[in-house]
Amino acid sequence: MLYDWYQHIYFNQPAFFGLFALVPLLIWWEVKRSGRSQATVMVSSTRAFRGTRSWKNSLRPLPFIFRLLALCCLIIALARPQSRNDEQLVNGEGIDIMLCLDISGSMLAQDFTPNRMEAAKNVAGEFIDNRPTDRIGLVIFSGESFTMCPLTTDRSVLKAQLAQVQSGLLEDGTAIGSGLATGVDRLRSSPSKSKVIILLTDGENNGGLIDPNTAKEIAKEVGVRVYTIGMGTEGFAPVPVQTPGGIVMQREKVNIDEKLLTQIANETGGHYYRAKDNESLKSIYSEIDRLEKSKIEVTTLRRYTEQFYPFALAAALFLLLELLLKWTVLRKFP
Repeated sequence: MLYDWYQHIYFNQPAFFGLFALVPLLIWWEVKRSGRSQATVMVSSTRAFRGTRSWKNSLRPLPFIFRLLALCCLIIALARPQSRNDEQLVNGEGIDIMLCLDISGSMLAQDFTPNRMEAAKNVAGEFIDNRPTDRIGLVIFSGESFTMCPLTTDRSVLKAQLAQVQSGLLEDGTAIGSGLATGVDRLRSSPSKSKVIILLTDGENNGGLIDPNTAKEIAKEVGVRVYTIGMGTEGFAPVPVQTPGGIVMQREKVNIDEKLLTQIANETGGHYYRAKDNESLKSIYSEIDRLEKSKIEVTTLRRYTEQFYPFALAAALFLLLELLLKWTVLRKFP
């Protein structure tokens, strides 16, 4: 308990600790002085004096001990121990970001560890943690789109919704246009000066009610910057497929419409990235994090509370005890 208290104590005048050098000098002086004040008697035997030491003799060092303790407490008090309380006020101009995540069946392909969907969720979770002043939302899409979480600053709620994302929540397919349009619609009424969509998919548009080019034009009109990510290795990837005999692994060709994703990104002021493994996916999100910087102002208020009062009172108490002993029990009469 005392150690924990000391960990939060700061000394405003630590130079006064140099006075502790007087303590050994005072002890040496007291030992030397007490030796000179004692009388010497030459006797042939000390047998007659055995048992004659009184209890007062045992108390004689106490006044000096109390004086030393008072000096030590006074030195600590002069060093002005203080407890510190830091308060941080964070003000910033955040960015509104919608994460549009493909959850089609092909996102279960295992060319990422453990698969594309879990890898995308893990990296998105880290990205969310790195954006403390932004409002972030989540849209999922496959054959249709759905807003999993609207724009929010509550990281715990958003990450809880992200953790629940899995393949099969929506009709299967890859409706890139619907996913993008839903994300844009969530940003349409945003008052933020900077609006961003990060759209991740591993396939080609093959469904949905809205054409990707139409969704792109809506994004341009609303002033939304779109970063697109194509997720998948080159060639073929192992994908689990449900059969009457159970789940079997099949190798399926990776088909990403890079031309469409590049066009969407370039015309909205964003950038297209290709993620071929877990590390490249992390580096892509890190680059987007660097490109989309929020303005953050952190004001630290530091308050100090004086803690020297107990030491000053202890010094006064020890001096009082010394005087009481000298005036009562150890009082000397002429």
